[in-house]
Amino acid sequence: MTQKKVSEYLNMSQTGYSKYETGENDIPTRVLIELAKLYSTTVDYLLGLTNNPKRPYK
Repeated sequence: MTQKKVSEYLNMSQTGYSKYETGENDIPTRVLIELAKLYSTTVDYLLGLTNNPKRPYK
């Protein structure tokens, strides 16, 4: 998925989202939750706290 598409989903600028990807800005909790929903995974997986991308809940 392109940065443009993800930033539109998050209702933010592409530049702002790009700064999350490059590590220039920390990702707020709200954005982590929305990314986990978008990619049907968990925040723990996005943060590298688990290798299991599947959600244990629906």
